[in-house]
Amino acid sequence: MTLPAEFHDIAKRVNNWGRWGADDEIGTLNLITDEVVRQAAAEVRTGRRVPLALPLQQDGVQTGMIPGRVNPLHAMVQINQEIFGPGTVACSDDAVTMGLQAATHWDALTHVSHSGRLYNGRPADTITPHGGAQFSGIDKARHIISRGVLLDVARAHGVARLDGGHAVTPEDLEAAEELAGTRVRAGDIVLVRTGQMQLCLAGDKHAYGYPSPGLSIRTPEWFHARDVAAVANDTLTFEIFPPEIEDLWLPVHALDLVEMGMLQGQNWNLEELSTACGEEGRYTFLLSAMPEPFTGATGTPVAPVAVL
Repeated sequence: MTLPAEFHDIAKRVNNWGRWGADDEIGTLNLITDEVVRQAAAEVRTGRRVPLALPLQQDGVQTGMIPGRVNPLHAMVQINQEIFGPGTVACSDDAVTMGLQAATHWDALTHVSHSGRLYNGRPADTITPHGGAQFSGIDKARHIISRGVLLDVARAHGVARLDGGHAVTPEDLEAAEELAGTRVRAGDIVLVRTGQMQLCLAGDKHAYGYPSPGLSIRTPEWFHARDVAAVANDTLTFEIFPPEIEDLWLPVHALDLVEMGMLQGQNWNLEELSTACGEEGRYTFLLSAMPEPFTGATGTPVAPVAVL
């Protein structure tokens, strides 16, 4: 299916190509300035820390639906081995094979392309089998720390979990913003909770993946208007799946990553954070979500932590 006129109209309105120069490779992460980080540090009041990552394990969220995206395969390569001779200190080492987007992760700006182009107008064929992404690999996003804002859409709707056909709209985001008692501002990292992660935590991986609530094609304009630095949520596909427009697959990915240059994250466990924010009566925090700097990679595992 050719990308429809509606998609291209939105793309023009959110496009950030050239905004930070022709050589830019990090897109909206430019919005996380030193001053933004300084203000984010002031969000720490109690020191309460909430981890947001799923365990890296072979029985992970992947079911084989996405080719090559394998759950972590962990192996011991040496166990209590006295590598410097008998009686010396013994070492144990591990190795792992996994899809970089298999569990809690960031998508790099090169994770998708459309019409032969990547963020900032670079050709999609600059991604090669041996070199990976020549531009805008996840290693270029060297540090991701800012004010985090939990937009708890499920709680704003008064439900534990949105149904699988719910496309999260700008109106939903604003209702969750009202619940949070704050306004999303430039340089923030927004976490959108749908409650879908509950299915994954209960062991129903297939129901977790499909059907799934997720972000609507209308949301990129909202994030663009607010100058959001990055967005993550608690679903496998990030956007609503199956898509809200028949046969238009991953349009939100293309608008966020390619047109806007905004990182997005999936499979973030926001359940404990939802509870903590409800108990604390506030939905903003210092968020540390450092990417693993795989050179030329189009995504990376991440172990985010919210500090309230």
